[in-house]
Amino acid sequence: MENYTSDSSDSDSSRTKTLDLSYLMLDSGILHEHFICVPAPEQIDTVLLHQNRLTFLPDSIARFTSLTTLDLSSCGLQRLPDFVAELGQLLSFSVKNNNLTNDSLPKSFEGLAALVELNLSGNRLTEFPEQVLDLTGLKYLYLGGNLISEITKDVWKIQRLQILSMGGNRLTDVPSTLGQLTALQALILSDNMLESLPSSIANLKNLKTLQLHKNRLRTLPTEIITLRCLTELSLRDNPLVVRFVSDMTHNTPSLLELAARVVKTNEIPYREDELPRNLIDYLNSAHRCVNSLCKGVFFDNRVEHVKFVDFCGKYRLPLLQYLCSSKCIGPREGDEEVVSGAMIRKVLLG
Repeated sequence: MENYTSDSSDSDSSRTKTLDLSYLMLDSGILHEHFICVPAPEQIDTVLLHQNRLTFLPDSIARFTSLTTLDLSSCGLQRLPDFVAELGQLLSFSVKNNNLTNDSLPKSFEGLAALVELNLSGNRLTEFPEQVLDLTGLKYLYLGGNLISEITKDVWKIQRLQILSMGGNRLTDVPSTLGQLTALQALILSDNMLESLPSSIANLKNLKTLQLHKNRLRTLPTEIITLRCLTELSLRDNPLVVRFVSDMTHNTPSLLELAARVVKTNEIPYREDELPRNLIDYLNSAHRCVNSLCKGVFFDNRVEHVKFVDFCGKYRLPLLQYLCSSKCIGPREGDEEVVSGAMIRKVLLG
């Protein structure tokens, strides 16, 4: 039997109700019969249908003209009909743990202008659903547990977004435009295949939670240390914490590089009419060593060194530096770069 609950109110006409048909194993036909028998459907604002056996959603749901919350989780749905996008009062819509693909979504979500929360987690989406970009008022978007390989560059259009959850997908990179979502407070990118993050992530000044565990990250952008609101950071099961490093990679420099270093460090003058164009370009491509006590330069050959840096007063993060020589690593200040058990715990963060 259906379960009705009511919110208390001074008048019956303003009373809102919840229609709970969850866990009844209803099929689509029986659900339709329930819908057409519901008295005063315009007073119902919440319909809960999770854990049923629906091959499709009956169009009789349109009777619920005041619907603000609709839960279709774990119903075995393989398609969402276009009329769902006409539920203009809907604030929260959950269709997690179904069998939806990109082709089985409505072609547009423009009719869901009021939507604040959308949960499409645990489906079979292979692409970031472009229809979501229509939802300019969306604050909470859950797309975890799908097969999505990239985040659209147009994600910046969802300007009010506060939570973006995309853990458990197949992401290999993050577009720099994500840094334009300045209202974002939680970014969940765990259990993907990310090897790097864009420096624009530093623009997410309101970010409090950043989950990056179970990826392929070897370094983090230095700019991440400017995220002063961040209180939760998860990095476990990434090479940058598994490999832990004061590691270095260093190959023997070529004769060309050695000669060019001598020219640049000793400021030996040269003119463009004296050297071939390729040598001029090579000399002009010199990079200054980041060690402030070193005046050296490097070209193709460099030392990759990971230095632990204080972050938000509570974390020690490994950030990549490029040095001209292993000698530039310098003395360890206060055992700053000794990998201790305590330091590992601070970087793993759960």
